[in-house]
Amino acid sequence: MGIPARSVASSDGVRISYQVRGAGSVTLVFVHGWSCNRSYWDRQLELFAREFQVVTIDLAGHGDSGRERTHWTIPAFGADVATVVREVGPKRSILIGHSMGGDVILDAARQIQGGVAGGVWVDVYSRLDGWRTPEQVQERMKPFRENFAEAMDAFVRRLFPPGSNPALVERVAADMVAAPPAIALAALEAVWLFGPKVPALLDELKLPFVAINPDDQPTDLISMSRHGVEVLVMPGVGHFLMLEEPERFNRLLREVIGMLLH
Repeated sequence: MGIPARSVASSDGVRISYQVRGAGSVTLVFVHGWSCNRSYWDRQLELFAREFQVVTIDLAGHGDSGRERTHWTIPAFGADVATVVREVGPKRSILIGHSMGGDVILDAARQIQGGVAGGVWVDVYSRLDGWRTPEQVQERMKPFRENFAEAMDAFVRRLFPPGSNPALVERVAADMVAAPPAIALAALEAVWLFGPKVPALLDELKLPFVAINPDDQPTDLISMSRHGVEVLVMPGVGHFLMLEEPERFNRLLREVIGMLLH
Protein backbone atom coordinates (compact mmCIF):
# COMPACT_ATOMS: atom_id res chain seq x y z
CA MET A 1 0.00 0.00 0.00
CA GLY A 2 1.43 3.39 -0.99
CA ILE A 3 2.10 6.29 1.32
CA PRO A 4 -0.97 8.57 1.29
CA ALA A 5 -0.43 12.05 -0.07
CA ARG A 6 -1.13 15.11 2.04
CA SER A 7 -1.83 18.63 0.90
CA VAL A 8 -1.54 22.15 2.26
CA ALA A 9 -2.34 25.58 0.84
CA SER A 10 0.71 27.57 -0.22
CA SER A 11 0.97 31.28 0.54
CA ASP A 12 -1.22 32.14 -2.47
CA GLY A 13 -3.82 29.45 -1.77
CA VAL A 14 -2.64 26.84 -4.31
CA ARG A 15 -2.87 23.31 -2.89
CA ILE A 16 0.54 21.65 -2.63
CA SER A 17 0.67 17.85 -2.61
CA TYR A 18 3.41 16.14 -0.61
CA GLN A 19 4.28 12.85 1.07
CA VAL A 20 6.04 12.05 4.34
CA ARG A 21 7.94 8.84 5.07
CA GLY A 22 10.08 7.62 7.93
CA ALA A 23 10.95 9.39 11.15
CA GLY A 24 13.96 10.98 12.76
CA SER A 25 15.37 14.11 14.29
CA VAL A 26 16.36 15.40 10.83
CA THR A 27 13.99 15.81 7.88
CA LEU A 28 15.20 15.54 4.29
CA VAL A 29 13.09 17.63 1.91
CA PHE A 30 13.40 16.55 -1.74
CA VAL A 31 12.42 19.06 -4.43
CA HIS A 32 12.16 18.08 -8.10
CA GLY A 33 13.23 20.05 -11.13
CA TRP A 34 11.47 21.90 -13.92
CA SER A 35 8.47 20.09 -15.42
CA CYS A 36 9.12 16.99 -13.27
CA ASN A 37 7.40 15.75 -10.09
CA ARG A 38 8.11 14.13 -6.74
CA SER A 39 8.30 10.62 -8.24
CA TYR A 40 11.75 11.52 -9.58
CA TRP A 41 13.06 10.85 -6.07
CA ASP A 42 11.42 7.43 -5.67
CA ARG A 43 14.74 5.56 -5.78
CA GLN A 44 16.01 7.54 -2.79
CA LEU A 45 13.05 7.19 -0.46
CA GLU A 46 13.28 3.67 0.93
CA LEU A 47 16.94 4.01 1.87
CA PHE A 48 16.79 7.44 3.46
CA ALA A 49 13.48 6.87 5.27
CA ARG A 50 15.24 4.20 7.35
CA GLU A 51 17.25 6.92 9.06
CA PHE A 52 15.44 10.23 8.48
CA GLN A 53 12.01 11.69 8.03
CA VAL A 54 11.70 12.17 4.28
CA VAL A 55 9.40 14.66 2.54
CA THR A 56 8.77 14.82 -1.21
CA ILE A 57 6.85 17.70 -2.74
CA ASP A 58 5.04 18.44 -5.99
CA LEU A 59 5.63 22.13 -6.64
CA ALA A 60 2.60 24.09 -7.83
CA GLY A 61 1.84 23.35 -11.49
CA HIS A 62 3.61 19.97 -11.23
CA GLY A 63 2.43 16.47 -10.37
CA ASP A 64 -0.66 16.43 -8.18
CA SER A 65 -0.43 20.02 -6.97
CA GLY A 66 -2.74 22.84 -8.01
CA ARG A 67 -2.24 24.88 -11.16
CA GLU A 68 -4.29 28.00 -10.49
CA ARG A 69 -1.33 30.31 -9.85
CA THR A 70 -0.91 33.62 -11.64
CA HIS A 71 2.86 34.18 -11.33
CA TRP A 72 5.22 31.23 -11.73
CA THR A 73 8.32 32.54 -9.97
CA ILE A 74 11.13 31.01 -7.94
CA PRO A 75 9.95 32.78 -4.75
CA ALA A 76 6.45 31.38 -5.33
CA PHE A 77 7.87 27.86 -5.66
CA GLY A 78 10.04 28.57 -2.62
CA ALA A 79 6.88 29.42 -0.70
CA ASP A 80 5.47 26.00 -1.65
CA VAL A 81 8.45 24.32 0.00
CA ALA A 82 8.49 26.67 3.00
CA THR A 83 4.78 26.05 3.58
CA VAL A 84 5.22 22.29 3.58
CA VAL A 85 8.24 22.47 5.88
CA ARG A 86 6.30 24.60 8.36
CA GLU A 87 3.37 22.17 8.15
CA VAL A 88 5.56 19.15 8.84
CA GLY A 89 7.38 21.11 11.54
CA PRO A 90 10.86 19.54 11.69
CA LYS A 91 13.32 20.91 14.20
CA ARG A 92 16.10 20.45 11.66
CA SER A 93 15.94 19.96 7.92
CA ILE A 94 18.17 19.53 4.90
CA LEU A 95 16.78 20.79 1.60
CA ILE A 96 17.71 18.81 -1.52
CA GLY A 97 16.92 20.26 -4.94
CA HIS A 98 17.47 18.96 -8.46
CA SER A 99 17.95 21.42 -11.32
CA MET A 100 15.34 24.20 -10.92
CA GLY A 101 14.67 22.72 -7.48
CA GLY A 102 18.10 23.99 -6.45
CA ASP A 103 16.99 27.57 -6.94
CA VAL A 104 13.72 26.77 -5.20
CA ILE A 105 15.36 25.38 -2.06
CA LEU A 106 17.65 28.41 -1.87
CA ASP A 107 14.68 30.76 -1.81
CA ALA A 108 12.76 28.40 0.50
CA ALA A 109 15.62 28.52 3.01
CA ARG A 110 15.35 32.32 2.97
CA GLN A 111 11.63 32.08 3.70
CA ILE A 112 11.85 29.35 6.35
CA GLN A 113 14.33 31.33 8.46
CA GLY A 114 15.69 28.82 10.92
CA GLY A 115 16.08 25.09 11.36
CA VAL A 116 17.70 24.52 7.96
CA ALA A 117 21.00 22.67 8.41
CA GLY A 118 22.03 23.12 4.80
CA GLY A 119 21.21 22.50 1.18
CA VAL A 120 22.14 19.99 -1.50
CA TRP A 121 22.20 20.96 -5.17
CA VAL A 122 21.84 18.10 -7.64
CA ASP A 123 23.20 19.38 -10.98
CA VAL A 124 22.02 22.94 -10.49
CA TYR A 125 25.01 25.19 -11.29
CA SER A 126 28.47 24.45 -12.65
CA ARG A 127 29.58 28.05 -12.06
CA LEU A 128 28.34 31.09 -10.15
CA ASP A 129 29.27 33.88 -12.53
CA GLY A 130 29.02 34.73 -16.22
CA TRP A 131 25.23 35.00 -16.29
CA ARG A 132 23.15 35.37 -19.44
CA THR A 133 21.61 38.79 -20.04
CA PRO A 134 17.80 39.09 -20.11
CA GLU A 135 18.08 39.48 -23.90
CA GLN A 136 20.05 36.24 -24.17
CA VAL A 137 17.46 34.47 -22.03
CA GLN A 138 14.68 35.62 -24.35
CA GLU A 139 16.65 34.38 -27.36
CA ARG A 140 17.11 31.01 -25.67
CA MET A 141 13.37 30.85 -24.95
CA LYS A 142 12.38 31.27 -28.61
CA PRO A 143 12.37 27.60 -29.67
CA PHE A 144 10.23 26.69 -26.66
CA ARG A 145 7.72 29.43 -27.47
CA GLU A 146 7.57 28.50 -31.17
CA ASN A 147 7.13 24.73 -30.78
CA PHE A 148 7.08 23.70 -27.15
CA ALA A 149 6.81 19.92 -27.60
CA GLU A 150 9.56 19.70 -30.21
CA ALA A 151 11.95 21.97 -28.32
CA MET A 152 11.28 20.22 -25.02
CA ASP A 153 11.84 16.76 -26.48
CA ALA A 154 15.17 17.81 -28.01
CA PHE A 155 16.20 19.62 -24.83
CA VAL A 156 15.51 16.60 -22.59
CA ARG A 157 17.38 14.15 -24.79
CA ARG A 158 20.48 16.34 -24.69
CA LEU A 159 20.52 16.02 -20.90
CA PHE A 160 21.39 12.31 -21.09
CA PRO A 161 24.84 10.96 -21.99
CA PRO A 162 25.33 8.49 -24.86
CA GLY A 163 24.45 4.95 -23.85
CA SER A 164 21.74 5.97 -21.36
CA ASN A 165 18.90 3.58 -20.63
CA PRO A 166 16.47 4.17 -23.54
CA ALA A 167 13.42 3.47 -21.38
CA LEU A 168 14.51 6.11 -18.87
CA VAL A 169 15.15 8.66 -21.61
CA GLU A 170 11.71 8.02 -23.10
CA ARG A 171 10.02 8.25 -19.71
CA VAL A 172 11.58 11.60 -18.83
CA ALA A 173 11.03 13.01 -22.32
CA ALA A 174 7.36 12.00 -22.26
CA ASP A 175 6.87 13.46 -18.77
CA MET A 176 8.42 16.79 -19.62
CA VAL A 177 6.80 17.16 -23.05
CA ALA A 178 3.44 16.65 -21.31
CA ALA A 179 4.01 19.64 -19.01
CA PRO A 180 1.41 22.43 -19.37
CA PRO A 181 3.19 24.79 -21.80
CA ALA A 182 2.06 28.06 -20.20
CA ILE A 183 3.32 26.98 -16.78
CA ALA A 184 6.49 25.41 -18.14
CA LEU A 185 7.42 28.48 -20.20
CA ALA A 186 6.87 30.89 -17.33
CA ALA A 187 8.86 28.69 -14.93
CA LEU A 188 11.69 28.24 -17.43
CA GLU A 189 12.00 31.98 -17.94
CA ALA A 190 11.93 32.50 -14.18
CA VAL A 191 14.72 30.03 -13.52
CA TRP A 192 16.94 31.31 -16.32
CA LEU A 193 16.59 34.85 -14.97
CA PHE A 194 17.17 33.81 -11.36
CA GLY A 195 20.86 32.94 -11.62
CA PRO A 196 22.30 36.43 -11.03
CA LYS A 197 20.47 36.55 -7.68
CA VAL A 198 22.00 33.30 -6.44
CA PRO A 199 25.43 34.49 -5.19
CA ALA A 200 23.91 37.22 -3.03
CA LEU A 201 21.35 34.79 -1.61
CA LEU A 202 24.06 32.29 -0.71
CA ASP A 203 26.11 35.03 0.92
CA GLU A 204 23.06 36.27 2.83
CA LEU A 205 21.98 32.86 4.11
CA LYS A 206 25.45 31.68 5.16
CA LEU A 207 24.21 28.10 5.09
CA PRO A 208 26.42 25.21 4.00
CA PHE A 209 25.56 24.12 0.46
CA VAL A 210 27.02 21.11 -1.31
CA ALA A 211 26.64 20.51 -5.04
CA ILE A 212 26.59 17.03 -6.56
CA ASN A 213 27.47 17.55 -10.22
CA PRO A 214 27.96 15.20 -13.14
CA ASP A 215 31.15 15.44 -15.16
CA ASP A 216 29.41 16.08 -18.50
CA GLN A 217 30.72 19.65 -18.28
CA PRO A 218 33.47 21.18 -16.13
CA THR A 219 32.51 22.73 -12.80
CA ASP A 220 34.17 26.04 -11.97
CA LEU A 221 35.28 25.17 -8.45
CA ILE A 222 36.66 28.66 -7.82
CA SER A 223 33.40 30.52 -8.43
CA MET A 224 31.46 27.90 -6.46
CA SER A 225 33.87 28.04 -3.53
CA ARG A 226 33.80 31.84 -3.56
CA HIS A 227 30.19 31.64 -2.36
CA GLY A 228 30.68 28.73 0.02
CA VAL A 229 29.45 25.88 -2.17
CA GLU A 230 31.42 22.66 -1.90
CA VAL A 231 31.33 20.41 -4.97
CA LEU A 232 31.37 16.63 -5.32
CA VAL A 233 31.54 15.25 -8.86
CA MET A 234 29.76 12.06 -9.91
CA PRO A 235 31.34 10.83 -13.15
CA GLY A 236 29.64 8.96 -15.96
CA VAL A 237 26.12 10.37 -15.62
CA GLY A 238 24.03 13.17 -17.08
CA HIS A 239 21.52 15.58 -15.62
CA PHE A 240 19.24 13.03 -13.92
CA LEU A 241 21.86 11.53 -11.60
CA MET A 242 19.40 10.11 -9.09
CA LEU A 243 17.55 8.19 -11.82
CA GLU A 244 20.49 7.11 -13.96
CA GLU A 245 22.65 5.58 -11.20
CA PRO A 246 20.49 5.59 -8.03
CA GLU A 247 22.65 3.33 -5.86
CA ARG A 248 25.83 5.28 -6.60
CA PHE A 249 23.99 8.58 -6.20
CA ASN A 250 22.51 7.47 -2.87
CA ARG A 251 25.95 6.65 -1.47
CA LEU A 252 27.20 10.08 -2.48
CA LEU A 253 24.12 11.83 -1.09
CA ARG A 254 24.50 10.00 2.23
CA GLU A 255 28.09 11.25 2.39
CA VAL A 256 26.90 14.81 1.73
CA ILE A 257 24.21 14.60 4.39
CA GLY A 258 26.87 13.47 6.86
CA MET A 259 28.97 16.50 5.92
CA LEU A 260 26.05 18.86 6.55
CA LEU A 261 25.18 17.28 9.90
CA HIS A 262 28.76 17.05 11.16
